[in-house]
Amino acid sequence: MNSHWRAAQSAARLCARGVGREFREGPRVVEVLRDVDFTLERGSRHAIMGRSGCGKSTLMHLLGGLDRPSRGEITIDDGPFSALRTAARARVRQHHLGFVYQFHHLLPEFTALENVAMACLVGATPTEEAREAAHRVLELVGLAARTEHRPAELSGGERQRVAVARALVSQPAFLLADEPTGNLDSRSACEVLDLMLALNAETGAGLLIVTHDPAIAERLDKQWVLADGALAPA
Repeated sequence: MNSHWRAAQSAARLCARGVGREFREGPRVVEVLRDVDFTLERGSRHAIMGRSGCGKSTLMHLLGGLDRPSRGEITIDDGPFSALRTAARARVRQHHLGFVYQFHHLLPEFTALENVAMACLVGATPTEEAREAAHRVLELVGLAARTEHRPAELSGGERQRVAVARALVSQPAFLLADEPTGNLDSRSACEVLDLMLALNAETGAGLLIVTHDPAIAERLDKQWVLADGALAPA
């Protein structure tokens, strides 16, 4: 294990209890999620599958504190998370959670190192310390030789590796990945998935992948299906 890695030890469990989410479309109320119970523990590996539009990303946003449930609660080690005010949720998110999306969302004018370091800088980490942390995690994902390259100079798989590094640089307890390989060719997708599984084993960060691909889901320890607003074991 990388001797500099010390993933957050204070959080061992991210839970959804009785979670529901509704949206209003004019006079109509649309129920996207209902009575969802889910637990992600440190070191575990879960996949959530379901058809497009079934609410997978909505659930991911709730678990990540980017949205609040209409009913139920999201907790971290039984402490409040979804019930917190926006600024407090952001602080908890910065400390405990890392995110990877289908599109890398890297800033094109900055190098790989700068893109990763920004995740520390928003948490008020001193610049030099942020750059050192970014370099360490880029080395961890196999990009030590590409730190000064901008996104346009990297392959699709390399850009997604930078996105994984950005998610991990704050040493989160949980890594939430929403279709992380959906924009990659099959070879790059396999490499990125291999990387996330290896990092899960090495760092102990709990891994949740939302995917429509059964072949990806089968490589994780536990599979779930989201359908008609309800989450059930596959």
